[in-house]
This record gives sequence, C-alpha cells and structure tokens, in this order.
Amino acid sequence: MDAHPEAPPVVVTDTLKNAIRIVALDQRAHARGVRLNQTLSDARALVPDLDCHPADDEQTQALLLKIAGWCERYTPLVALGSDPEDGHDHGLFMDITGCAHLLGGEAAVIADLEARLRAQGFHVRLCLADTPGAGWAMARYGQARIIAEDAHAEAILPLSLSGLRLPSAMVASLGRVGLKTIGCIANLPRAPLAARFGARLMQRLDQALGRETESISPIMPVADLSTERRFAEPVTHQDEISHVIAALAAGILEPLERRGLGLRHCRLKLFRVDGHVSQLSVQTARPLRDARMISRLFEERIAGLHDDLDAGFGFDLIRLDVVHADPFEAAQAEMMAGQAAGQGHDALVDRLGARLGLERVQRFVLADTHIPERSFGRQPVAHLGGAGSGTRRSAMGNAMLASAPYSEISDGVTTRPLILFDRPELLQTIAEVPDGPPFRFRWRGVSHEVVRSEGPERIACEWWRDGRGARTRDYFRVEDHQGYRFWLFRHGLYGRETDDPCWYMHGLFA
Repeated sequence: MDAHPEAPPVVVTDTLKNAIRIVALDQRAHARGVRLNQTLSDARALVPDLDCHPADDEQTQALLLKIAGWCERYTPLVALGSDPEDGHDHGLFMDITGCAHLLGGEAAVIADLEARLRAQGFHVRLCLADTPGAGWAMARYGQARIIAEDAHAEAILPLSLSGLRLPSAMVASLGRVGLKTIGCIANLPRAPLAARFGARLMQRLDQALGRETESISPIMPVADLSTERRFAEPVTHQDEISHVIAALAAGILEPLERRGLGLRHCRLKLFRVDGHVSQLSVQTARPLRDARMISRLFEERIAGLHDDLDAGFGFDLIRLDVVHADPFEAAQAEMMAGQAAGQGHDALVDRLGARLGLERVQRFVLADTHIPERSFGRQPVAHLGGAGSGTRRSAMGNAMLASAPYSEISDGVTTRPLILFDRPELLQTIAEVPDGPPFRFRWRGVSHEVVRSEGPERIACEWWRDGRGARTRDYFRVEDHQGYRFWLFRHGLYGRETDDPCWYMHGLFA
C-alpha cells in the first residue's frame, strides 16, 4: 500500500536464504534505492528510517480475499492466482469476457479498476490479455496495460522467464545455460527442455502462449441469475436500499418465470464507495416469486443483524444473485381466504428464517426405528434439495408433532406420553413379582406408590445397531395415588437376559 506523505518508507521482510530480506516495498522506499530481495541491513544502510513489517501470510491472504470480493463488481469470475507448487503470490485473475461492454469497454474497465484501487491506497500493476499467463507476465515484467487480441504470444517473448510463474530455482537453472527470456525457449526443441527441466516448464509456456487452455477457479460460485443497479450518486438510507431491493427482485421474476423456477436462496451484495462489500443472504421455505416478499425478507435480515448496516459514504452498486432455485408449482387458492393453502405458514417460516437463520427453524420428522427415543428427529423446515412446494404439506404436518412427537391414540386413549425424555432416567423400584409391574418406585428423590398399572408392552432391541448384548424393554403405564401417570420400562427379560433388570423412567402423561 502507498504510504502517507508524512510517513516513512514501508517494507515487508521475510527470512530467505538465512537472511532477512525485502519481499515487498512501497513507492517511497523504491524511490530511495531499496530493492526486492535486498537484505534488511543493506536497506537500512540506505534508508535508516525504514518502517519494517514481517510478512504475514494469513493476513495477506485475508486482504487478497477481501480485494477479490470487491472485484466482483466487474465480473463474478474472480480467482486467486496463488499456486502452491511454485510458491508465487500471483495476485488475482479476472475473466471479464462478456462484461467489458457493460462498463464502456476494456480500456474503461482497466482505468476504473486501477483508479478505484489507487483511491483505496493500493499500488497495482495490471494487464488485460487473451490468456491468464500472458496477462500475469506483462503485469509483473512488462509495461503494456492491454495486449491486443491475438498479439499476446509476440508481446511476452522479450519478458523474463520469471513471467511464466516458474519456481525461482528453475529460473536460475535456465539462466545458467543462457536462457533468460520467454523468447529464448519459445522455439527450442521441446523434448530436451522437458527432459532436463521438467514438463511444468512446457506447460507454463503453452498456457502463456495460448497453446493450452488455462481455466481459473472463481472464489465464489457463479449465480444462476443476477441483476444489479449502479448509481451515479451513492445511496445511504435504508428506505432507498429497500426500494432498490424490491426493484431488483421484480426484475428477476420474469427470467425465473420463463424457466419455471422459484427462488429458494438469494444473496444481496452492497458495494460501498470506499471498497467495503456487505453481503446478506436469505432462504425461503418454498419456491418464491413475490418481489414484495423478497424485499420484506431482506428487511427482516437487516433487522436481525447485531449491528446496523453501515452504509458509510453510500453504496454505488447493489447486486441481487439467485444462488438456488427450485421448480415452481402454482398452489391452489383457498376459496374463502383468497390465498394459497399453506401460504401463511410458509411466509412465517421465511420471516423467522430471515431473522434467526433458516437452519434454526426446525420440524420433527419420523425415523425408521421402533425405539421410542430414536423414532423422531429434527431438521430444518426448508431444505434446498427438497421437492419444493410439494413438501409443504408434510412439513406442516410434522411441525404439528412438536409438542408430542411420539404420541399415539388408540380407541380414544393416549398410549404414548406427551413428554418423552431424551434419555431414560434410572429408577429404584420394588416389584411384587420379578417380571411384573413395580409396586413402588423412587424417582428424582421422590417416592411414588403405584395404584394402577397397564402393560407390559414389549419392545424388542435393535441388535443390528446395539449388538447382540442389547436387551428387551417391557413398558408399563402406571399411576400413583396422586393421579400422576408415568411411562416406565424394565430393561431386560428376567431370567433370560438378566437376573437383575433395571428400571427406567421414559416419559410423563398429561
């Protein structure tokens, strides 16, 4: 980054070849004679007031990711250029194919990108070329900012071999035999070069010259659909932002309708004029095509933030991305209420999900087991991989089980407790006969005398899960002299599985 006028020159140091060397420096340090790879002692001899900072790879990577997120204002295809094989910091790659004309052309994109980054305090070198390799080589070792179409191969020939993103040891080995520029190896026989220096040399050469395709891996997945609004005067007020969100949502409904889809997960990106990027996401319980509802969900999302949305000096670009969409099925409207069946439930789930997080809005689901505490589980009401609105009815039905997930009614009598413990609790009991119901039991420090009982209801073990040593359960519904009703079981068949079975409390009836 550029130093302030009153600040001393800034350099970044790291230990290389058993010496502390300069690995990065600002323009002020360069103007006073400091060079890359120079030892710190030599640099201090030239500039005694150097401001030195040790290299921090984690912070550098975090800053690079932050800049990459900001660069998405130009194109969604932004990738880190770091390569673990050669250890170079390659900056960022951007694929602006099909995007440049939206910003006035390639020259306008380059000028705007450089001006904005310099305004944020960064010194940048950039180049637009047909291939990532040619662009990187020219940005680091050349002067051209834009290489004409199909002219990249000739343009990079005079550049240093370091421009091919090769390990420094390989560059040094090539230099010892007189090969110092890309042009020196461009037309040499390939087999001897590959045999002596490895296949990676030829791969990097082919990628830079366009003989081999090199793809970049975007940091963020590319949205299925996207719409954005740019502003000559940045917006700052919440009402203006909400109006823009509603307009963006309305604009994205038509392409969704043409594809027969409804929105399930969307992401809002707000690009601040000072380079900060705010990102908010909302998910829905069902495929959605309602611009007003989408706007309300983002209002709930903003209201649920711990801190207010900091607009700073304003947002000059707001983008709405459709991250995931599902097939949209028209719902049957209710004759009297005038709205689709289940719409109120889904709207409530969406609003709660926007405020609290959709993963926290859960429902009960049945499990394929007959062991009571395993017979149900919880999962988010809305799953992106679900079947869309077709799962709505089952979601509502399962949500009704929240108070009694394992209750059963037979002949008007509840055979399962309304309160089922996650883990059965051990009891102290006295039974008249070893395999009969308890006569008296002590639970949580309180003694209960049984006046009525019904059972047993035998539930076999799941030996395929718990092993051959698992025991059978005999459940009893019992009532004490105060009218409290309990659901407890004897663990193990007396005389067959154990001679001393234990008793457990598993639930309470209303």
